[in-house]
Amino acid sequence: MLLRSAASVLLRTSTDISTLFPVFTVRFVRQSLRYPPRHRPFSTSACLCKRNKKKSLWLQLAEGQTMDGNIEQILAPLRLAVKEQGELVRQMKQEGAPDVDVTKAVAELKARKRTLEAKEMSLQPKDDIVDRTKMEDTLKRRFFYDQAFAIYGGVSGLYDFGPVGCALKNNILQAWRQHFIQEEQILEIDCTMLTPEPVLKTSGHVDKFADYMVKDVKNGECFRADHLLKAHLQKLMSDKKCAAEKKAEMEEVITQMDNYTQQELTDLFVKYNVKSPTTGNDLTPPISFNLMFQTSIGPGGNMPGYLRPETAQGIFLNFKRLLEFNQGKLPFAAAQIGNSFRNEISPRSGLIRVREFTMAEIEHFVDPTEKVHPKFSNVADLDIILYSSKAQTSGQSAQIMRLGDAVEQGVINNSVLGYFIGRIYLYLTKVGIAKDKLRFRQHMDNEMAHYACDCWDAETKTSYGWIEIVGCADRSCYDLKCHARATKVPLVAEKPLKEPISLNFVNVVQFEPNKGAIGKAYKKDAKIAMEYLSVCDECFITEQEQLLNETGEFTIETEGKMFKLTKDMVSVKRFQKTLHVEEVVPNVIEPSFGIGRIMYTIFEHTFHVREGDEQRTYFSFPATVAPYKCSVLPLSQNQEFVPFVRELSEAMTKNGVSHKVDDSSGSIGRRYARTDEIGVAFGITIDFDTVNKTPHTATLRDRDSMRQIRAEVSELPVIIRDLANGTMTWAEVESKYPIFEGQETSKKDTVEE
Repeated sequence: MLLRSAASVLLRTSTDISTLFPVFTVRFVRQSLRYPPRHRPFSTSACLCKRNKKKSLWLQLAEGQTMDGNIEQILAPLRLAVKEQGELVRQMKQEGAPDVDVTKAVAELKARKRTLEAKEMSLQPKDDIVDRTKMEDTLKRRFFYDQAFAIYGGVSGLYDFGPVGCALKNNILQAWRQHFIQEEQILEIDCTMLTPEPVLKTSGHVDKFADYMVKDVKNGECFRADHLLKAHLQKLMSDKKCAAEKKAEMEEVITQMDNYTQQELTDLFVKYNVKSPTTGNDLTPPISFNLMFQTSIGPGGNMPGYLRPETAQGIFLNFKRLLEFNQGKLPFAAAQIGNSFRNEISPRSGLIRVREFTMAEIEHFVDPTEKVHPKFSNVADLDIILYSSKAQTSGQSAQIMRLGDAVEQGVINNSVLGYFIGRIYLYLTKVGIAKDKLRFRQHMDNEMAHYACDCWDAETKTSYGWIEIVGCADRSCYDLKCHARATKVPLVAEKPLKEPISLNFVNVVQFEPNKGAIGKAYKKDAKIAMEYLSVCDECFITEQEQLLNETGEFTIETEGKMFKLTKDMVSVKRFQKTLHVEEVVPNVIEPSFGIGRIMYTIFEHTFHVREGDEQRTYFSFPATVAPYKCSVLPLSQNQEFVPFVRELSEAMTKNGVSHKVDDSSGSIGRRYARTDEIGVAFGITIDFDTVNKTPHTATLRDRDSMRQIRAEVSELPVIIRDLANGTMTWAEVESKYPIFEGQETSKKDTVEE
């Protein structure tokens, strides 16, 4: 039925089938026969009719357009393909199908979902896509950022920020601090970037933080295996001599790229005879490459360590100190801003995939039985584009949804997670990300870590497609438990009980060590053994007690040392205990921001070309984050203007307004264009009316509209400060001050008495 509906649409649209459909493999046809979906549309026409009622969100939002019927017909069979595969996956899980079959079915589901999204993106209006080449030329020419070590040839994945980029980045971070740390009263810490290996071993980064890599056998040049294979196949497919069947086969390999094992990648490299793209030399088989930068701490090289791959671990390790600082009360949140490092095999896409990057992370610690945020009502009425897991597996588009409804209906797991999604949305739109190009996508079950309750990514639409810029996860209590188990330090909070709880004696079980006997046997290592015994749980104690009774001894291992304990060294104590407090291992809600990716998105979403002049480009950064809030432009180099320029500059500095004086000899129009190009929000022009008339006035220009007003020189710094802080809008300024239409005096006029 799926193929029939696709064929019907293709006949009507005259579209090449290879641009619409991936070739679904035989193994999934077999799976579909073994696990037929229980609910299928009655007919193709019914399916298409039903889909036509729903408009594609992205085309609705793009300039107010609605979904064209023909476009929806193109997407309908792709939606159906995703929906049927999603139903198949659910059915296989319910019926306990073998894991290998479920994994393959999930891989196929993800491939179909990517095909649907790629097709939907390709149908967007072309004028909705930024001219990336022109934008990147502006960014490089005006030194927002550039490749690091450029005069030595540069290093991929490392970038230096210039004056404008540095100012923009600092303003983005300052807005983040104001929005989260100050408004939410979050505790900020700053941890070291060097991390000992045991910490990252416990967190799982040492064993699992890896990608597959291949090497040139002669010169050792490295390539990320999946990226190289994809590029090689695309090159083969572009050959006009490539047969349609071969092209379809390679297209399928590309859609499954994220799901191949190491051995499967090895076989594909052999099958398609992949060579080094730079030398043509043979390549090694794919190997797993850990993405962390390894180093040694100290001159002896005896303590292996890494540059941190994320900032979160430092917060978890300082949990006890932070809890104490917060007077032992839950909930509370801690945050950290800092650089992290990932040794990407093949960095690409500018600031999107780099080796050193700035992160801003929050860890909100909350009682797992009280996941209700007291301020959720502040964000409950926000309408946000949500792309739920259910929508993804059903072939549906993302939908605008009221945040309160999403929590009430269980789309979002709890109101604490919902509150942070709302706050993330408000922050991102405040710093310049377009609302209609921002969505929150829920992780599907197969994407989430086993310990996570729910996870949403803030994704933005760019010329590279949808990219993740913020992750917001409910990580349950996984991290604290892992570090507590490894260090034997309880990372818990105490919760007062309304009524004391009296426990039966069988429920309180502890080891009772004989300190003298253990000390005599193990000397200075005795303390290690007794610390281990003090944190053992009831189950372990009961097992060892049985061994003690049967054999008279048992053995423990801790910190690389073995301890044999006998009856005269340890016993088991049972007693009754009344509890007035309950120990709670907090759950963690973790919003994690990639600042470089946010910056890149802001660049794309605010880049414009002046209407009627293709050579004039500008960035419409919100005044809050603009690198400079204002420029000061004397009309010419006439010395009469100098005192007014100095007065304005000093006044704006006192008001905390960042500004740039441009007293070069260029025309005023050319200088406006220069400041617009780096996103300066407003411009003050000192002209002859400023000098010749009292009270002394100057013009104030808005970058985006290019409209100007005239106001007294003494008022302008305060006006710009209020505009930059968001306490005043440009419309309010225009309503209060006269619109400027041209200066009335010239250099020859005398000063009015």
